[in-house]
Amino acid sequence: MTDTLPTGATIGILGGGQLGRMLSVAASRLGFKTHIYEPGANPPAADVAHAVTTAPYEDEAALRAFAETVDVITYEFENIPTSALDILESLRPIRPNRRALAVSQDRLTEKAFLTDLGLKTAAFAAVDDAVDLAEAIAEIGTPAILKTRRFGYDGKGQSRLKSPEDAGKALADMAGAPSILEGFVNFTHEVSVIGTRSIDGQVACFDPGENVHRDGILHTTTVPANLTASQKMDAVLLTAKILNALKYVGTMGVELFVTPQGLIVNEIAPRVHNSGHWTQNGCAIDQFEQHIRAVAGWPLGDGKRHSDVVMENLIGADMDRVPDIAKEPNAALHLYGKAETKPGRKMGHVNRITP
Repeated sequence: MTDTLPTGATIGILGGGQLGRMLSVAASRLGFKTHIYEPGANPPAADVAHAVTTAPYEDEAALRAFAETVDVITYEFENIPTSALDILESLRPIRPNRRALAVSQDRLTEKAFLTDLGLKTAAFAAVDDAVDLAEAIAEIGTPAILKTRRFGYDGKGQSRLKSPEDAGKALADMAGAPSILEGFVNFTHEVSVIGTRSIDGQVACFDPGENVHRDGILHTTTVPANLTASQKMDAVLLTAKILNALKYVGTMGVELFVTPQGLIVNEIAPRVHNSGHWTQNGCAIDQFEQHIRAVAGWPLGDGKRHSDVVMENLIGADMDRVPDIAKEPNAALHLYGKAETKPGRKMGHVNRITP
């Protein structure tokens, strides 16, 4: 098999959520088919994919059957069991590679990787018990935030410590999971860069977006971000440094804190990213198509921005606003087709563009 997939090839996607859905749409525009592997029934991606396998990640027979039907495998979320990856990797290429997953699945590993590259992160320390936490607080101070090392997203698996007296509750919130204490970063605002690296090492980054969170969930991303030309260049260069260090193939989100002392890396996500949804209506080629191009061995596209954009996530009851949003000029709706609306659930997003 060559690295460049022909039109008509099938891309396997682990995970059937909204990111898998939008990856499938992008793949179809380039003439590819997608096959979704998802343990849950009726996932959002099933509406637009060529094929869907509904089976747990522990089902070896299902994994092998899935792999036999696809030409390359990618994923829309990080927390895929190692045992499943062992089976799949023996049968088909996985892009991005296993190292990218291993680094991003564990916050402690991720912080160590970033600091080894010479990049700045929040002060951090491993925490497994009350003694570790007391020592970490003595070293790092408060305010701080205790996070599970694995499986946290959208504010889950986190507990804030305003003072050392909050240690007991924070540790209880972790429910015995290995954790990491991160020091408070005095930042003015948060930005993220969406970058893509091809098989042959070409790197392309979209303009940084400025992010605002509510209750630990991304609320809006605004492009252009409030950055100087120097800060913008630094953000893009450090993203490229991370992509190259991992020999990454695909699209990645890199979240950054903007501080008077420079850019601090908050975290990396080895996949297309919520803060990159603005590219769907702000660029000729969006983050999803860039990812498909990369994993398929195609040349990367031109990610230049042709419009200013404010992306707003539609979460839970925000769906009640859809009829009014649909009437807005220059508002592009992207709904995920989820059957049930729940508080805190991402149901869609809207990109408001200014050419």
